[in-house]
Amino acid sequence: MYFTDRGIEELQARRGDEEVTFDWLAEQFRTFVDLHPDFEVPVERLATWLARLDDEDE
Repeated sequence: MYFTDRGIEELQARRGDEEVTFDWLAEQFRTFVDLHPDFEVPVERLATWLARLDDEDE
């Protein structure tokens, strides 16, 4: 188990039954980066990865 799995497991346990929109998720990413600017690049990479999941050429 990776260290990050604990956070993912907590997210799933606490909010796994909720439904969210991508607009809501994008706003949470922006808020997080505003509070933690050192994480701008990883958050941007995650958002880009999520946006391109269906791209066949990747």
